[in-house]
Amino acid sequence: MSVVIVTGASSGIGRATALMLAQRGDAVVLAARSARSLEEARAECEAAGAQTLAVPTDVGDRDAVETLFGKAEAQFGRVDGVVHAAAVLAYGRFEDVPPDVFDGVQRTNVLGTANVARAALAVFREQGAGSLVVVGSVLGKISATTMSSYATSKWAVHGLVRTLQAEARHLPGIGVTLVAPGGVSTPIYTQAGNYVGYDGRPPPPVDPPERVARVIVGALDRPRRESSVGLANPLMVAGFRLLPGLFDVLIGPLMRLLATSREPREPGPGNVLEPRPEDDRTHGGWRTIPGR
Repeated sequence: MSVVIVTGASSGIGRATALMLAQRGDAVVLAARSARSLEEARAECEAAGAQTLAVPTDVGDRDAVETLFGKAEAQFGRVDGVVHAAAVLAYGRFEDVPPDVFDGVQRTNVLGTANVARAALAVFREQGAGSLVVVGSVLGKISATTMSSYATSKWAVHGLVRTLQAEARHLPGIGVTLVAPGGVSTPIYTQAGNYVGYDGRPPPPVDPPERVARVIVGALDRPRRESSVGLANPLMVAGFRLLPGLFDVLIGPLMRLLATSREPREPGPGNVLEPRPEDDRTHGGWRTIPGR
């Protein structure tokens, strides 16, 4: 039995990963901002037969992250793996997104990743072993209109993880993996801060969160530098790098066509500044690729 901390465990990829770990017999430590949603996720994992611990945690708060790791070690005596899936999203042209919302995305996505990675590596170094898996995004490799806050954060996350991988080369037994999904059917798109007038949606082709969770669980056991999850990811990255002028012309219309729903949305911060437990769940409800 391994002991694994999962951040962002109240919804989406994090929740799917926690349940998958529970189903295979691991002990899971669940972390997210909403105590109510964590209890729902904890009940799912316990029903699968797993030992669990739920710790409400804002990953942007360094002291809260230290408390999370301390409680995990006190309960189970060790931490074998950490899955960092916590993230928030905001839509809107750069000048339309309020500064506090832009900064809130960076606080959770960038500082949250740094806080979790710092705590995880300290524990792993003391133990002499451990596996950290960070969930990035294809938007850590490209840019897209109305996604400035999220793309900025994920580029930073990818840069941090790549540096951690280089620095961990001399630490035998310690692995750091980046998992970069494309479109995934989770609630993050409708939970997002929104200043474009319509709900967001995952761009096709869309994977179920369980597809990403399988890759994450595999990376805990066999760390690797990076795993991309999304059939269209290589095409998007190639277009961004090889045909930047054409990419910039097409990305705006494609975002409106493929990544925006027709559901009207009043402007607001969504769950960027505060959790919205009523919207937390594993699946977003979009049609996914069969067999994925």
